[in-house]
Amino acid sequence: MVLGFSTLEGYLSAPDAYFGAVVGRYANRIARGRFELAGQQHQLTCNEGRNHLHGGSHGFDKRLWKARARRDDDDVALVLSRTSADGEEGYPGALEVEVAYALGFDDVIRIEYRAATTRPTIVSLTNHALFNLSGEGAGTVLGHELELNAERYTPTDDEQLPTGILAAVEGTAMDFRRPTVLGSRIEATDEQLTLAGGYDHNFALAEACDLEGRFAARLVERGSGRSLEIHTSEPGLQMYTGNRLNGTLFGTSGRRYQRFAGIALETQRFPDSPNNANFPSAALAPGALFESRTELRFGIAPGS
Repeated sequence: MVLGFSTLEGYLSAPDAYFGAVVGRYANRIARGRFELAGQQHQLTCNEGRNHLHGGSHGFDKRLWKARARRDDDDVALVLSRTSADGEEGYPGALEVEVAYALGFDDVIRIEYRAATTRPTIVSLTNHALFNLSGEGAGTVLGHELELNAERYTPTDDEQLPTGILAAVEGTAMDFRRPTVLGSRIEATDEQLTLAGGYDHNFALAEACDLEGRFAARLVERGSGRSLEIHTSEPGLQMYTGNRLNGTLFGTSGRRYQRFAGIALETQRFPDSPNNANFPSAALAPGALFESRTELRFGIAPGS
């Protein structure tokens, strides 16, 4: 149910697909790769035109991590860890990072993130899986139904950067407060959809967040009867509908990935938060601990 490749070479030859990757040190975009923190200006690598995307040219998705197994009373897990050096891709501070993929005995997949820094820095970590509940390579996700726990979203400009506005979803193609078929709106005459070539937008999740998380999204595919429910401690969720896929990549099934072949539901801090004071902070200070958790709950859709 996730897009990807059958060999390591597939991932190495398509590094910008980000299939299933840990994305960091900062997920999503930072305008001009610049931000100010603790009175200092910082310049990051610009790897998407004039802007910084998903941690830069050699972000966390392109790094070798240490791996170990973990077994607790409640789950089993794969724990990945690495040290992001001070100055890596322009980021200040050495960052100790740990990401655990845990499968609970309650059948819930939990992704747990932790990070600590030696200097004031910014952090936003996410997982970039693209899902197709019909099955990997089984066509588009346009028939999937999506529900989002979000009353507001962050509109973007022609570079996919947030304008700084938190806009209401009501009355727009961004309103997924009730289950809505993706294909019913994705080709609508809407400036936001036109600029992105589909959905590639951050939604401000409702309710206060803590490590216990709260409901963020529900994805349903009636043909297979499968559902995916996401709970998270993060304030934002980026929906991306595989707009840039164009049939040049072949997945694990050997089938081509056409446009809209998968949907990413990335839990994270808002894009370009360091340059928007009204967005949730992504700052991390020495002595503090970055902690984040996202749960993936697969199931059978009601009525299936």
